[in-house]
Amino acid sequence: MAREIKVFGQGCSRCEALYDHVILALDELGIEATVEKVRDLKQMAVHGVMNPPGLAVDGQVVSQGKVLSVEEIKKILVKDE
Repeated sequence: MAREIKVFGQGCSRCEALYDHVILALDELGIEATVEKVRDLKQMAVHGVMNPPGLAVDGQVVSQGKVLSVEEIKKILVKDE
């Protein structure tokens, strides 16, 4: 089953870096996932992300306000499987 990942942010360099790290982590782990960029402030608020960049995995916000490293993302993805 494919995972659902959302990266929250309005397109700043930190948000784009987090998105890139997510893609690399998924590739390195060989995990299939749908990755969505959420740039709408209202949608960020609905998900409880007040400090972008934010990251949600399978509907749960796992980080905000930080650009996670590829290794940190891999740990989250493996833990949540």
